[in-house]
Amino acid sequence: MKNLKITIIQPDIIWENPKKNLEKYSKWLENVGDSDVIIFPEMFTTGFSMEPEKLKEPMDGISVNWMKKLAAEKNVALVGSLIIKENGKIYNRALWVFPDGTIEKYDKRHLYTMGQEHLHYSPGKEKTIVEYKGWKFCPQICYDLRFPAFARNLEDYDVVFYMANWPSPRHHVWKNLLISRAIENQAYCFGINRTGTDGTGLKYRGDSACISPKGIAEFMGESETTKTFEISWTELHNFRKRFPLLNDRDSFHIL
Repeated sequence: MKNLKITIIQPDIIWENPKKNLEKYSKWLENVGDSDVIIFPEMFTTGFSMEPEKLKEPMDGISVNWMKKLAAEKNVALVGSLIIKENGKIYNRALWVFPDGTIEKYDKRHLYTMGQEHLHYSPGKEKTIVEYKGWKFCPQICYDLRFPAFARNLEDYDVVFYMANWPSPRHHVWKNLLISRAIENQAYCFGINRTGTDGTGLKYRGDSACISPKGIAEFMGESETTKTFEISWTELHNFRKRFPLLNDRDSFHIL
């Protein structure tokens, strides 16, 4: 199995303005080189907004179609979370858009009650595992990071990643939990965070990251930037053979 190149987009999201954000990202992606997967943060076209009624999009909306167009043009999988309305409900939904235009989705299960997210969005119910180029991915969104049972590697996935708007006051928690998720699940772990200040005055420190299955972390700092990481199938699976902790994991089901 070949190595995989994963590009993280770490932006200062323009508050509640999908059009301007998409214009900005289109320019950024012109400079992204060879990559297999490009991942944006949570609510990457709006910021973490509690105004979903004015910002919601259908599954054939402008942002989804933009993702499909760019995925096809660049021959990559494009991933990010959007405010989506479907069947009368609004979700904080992660979309995995394949180059051929097909889509896998994950609806955020753990809604951030302290930020009143549960008053505006419907929770997801199921974990999603996406297979791409022989690798298995587990997409998660922000607050999910605090709930390790839901992300527990029962499916032998290879990569878990968290799209987030994770604020600066809890920055140390972000870094520690990402490293923990990599180690306990014996998988690569990516954190994709925004930077800057949102429309409510909340500050974000970025520090998107790639963490190896051994817990070795590379963080990206505070600047608005992109970075491409290459991950090794051989390194991951040789490590699992040498230190097969997943063989001793508990078996359980989340209701």
